Amino acid sequence: MADGGSRDGDADAERAGHGDVAALAALADRLGRRFPAVSLALRNLSRQRLRAGLAALGIVIGVFAVVSLGMLGTALQGAATEELGGLGNQVIISPAPETESDTLDGRDLAVIERAAAGRGEVVRLKSTGATVSGTGGRSFAQVYGTTNPAALFGDAPGVPDYHRQGALVGADVAGALDLRVGSQITIEGNSYRVVAVFPEQSSITPLRADSAVVLPPGEFATDGFSQVVVQAASGEDAEAVAGEVRDGLNARERRVSVFSLTSVLSQISEFFALLNGFLLAVAGVSLVVAGVSIFNVMLMTVSERRGEIGVLRAVGIHRDQVLRTLLVEATLLGVGGGALGVVLGTVGVVLVAFNTELPLDAVLVPANAFVALGAFAFGATVALVGGLYPAYRAAWEPPVESLRG
Repeated sequence: MADGGSRDGDADAERAGHGDVAALAALADRLGRRFPAVSLALRNLSRQRLRAGLAALGIVIGVFAVVSLGMLGTALQGAATEELGGLGNQVIISPAPETESDTLDGRDLAVIERAAAGRGEVVRLKSTGATVSGTGGRSFAQVYGTTNPAALFGDAPGVPDYHRQGALVGADVAGALDLRVGSQITIEGNSYRVVAVFPEQSSITPLRADSAVVLPPGEFATDGFSQVVVQAASGEDAEAVAGEVRDGLNARERRVSVFSLTSVLSQISEFFALLNGFLLAVAGVSLVVAGVSIFNVMLMTVSERRGEIGVLRAVGIHRDQVLRTLLVEATLLGVGGGALGVVLGTVGVVLVAFNTELPLDAVLVPANAFVALGAFAFGATVALVGGLYPAYRAAWEPPVESLRG
């Protein structure tokens, strides 16, 4: 009974398998009747697989080059903008050399506060250079005086919201003098307890945080502030603050020096955009070469199939159907090669990000999706244009001439 049941089960499975094959065949037959040009083009391409594969390989290489170079260029531009973004958001104002003053006066500070209102945080600074002594020896450091160190040097364990006492030291100073929280340092005969050590700075900023020592402003002999730093919310806000400060204080005479690197960042962005365009143009050349390859393949295909095309025309197949079939063949080569090129290019760039310091977030941005779609569309269009003339020539040739060979 058990063997009989097993044979019945195998028979059911075999019937089910035959049913699936029949269903697929029926589906293919329906699609063939629905899209006869696609069905005939697929059949023709399968008859010359090697030649079609080599033509599609050209599209694969071209699209791969466009996608990989385009995505890498966009990622590098994004990573550089992210790295330098903090630099572009800072505006540093100090007394102009023409004033022969070392500090900003009340009018200067009032104009700066008005310009920065709603656009960023204003940090008043005193600064000087000094020799710092610690348990590990002596080192020269840039000494800043401010009550709000977190706004400029970053938040770290022990950094107070309002700096009243003690010293905050940068990573380089701490390393050179073997300092840690609780250590004692001496500056110009005065001793200070280290209350926090800043982590090593990864972003670029005009303030040398790694070699800095930050003290309360009251520890300085001067009353005025030698610098004001505006930490703006964006590069546009920094540019607006810098402009208003120049207009408000330097209209008649040059009272302050305004240092902003927003324009430098704009030039860097323009450079990366130019570099990206150049790389895409170089990669586009390979796609054009691939289009020429498809043109050659289609031309040879048409030449070899002149008799077949002549028979089709002689039995009543319209020239539009012949043209459509040949164009579909060329488009299928472009679509297949383009899709594979997009996948390979994207995977290649992601692997580069995983094995280098390039952030993956800089790769996975919407702009790179447009690069992939654009490269795919360009590859398909190049293939279509490459097959246009051979298809037109085959469709418009008289059947008698085609049958003569």
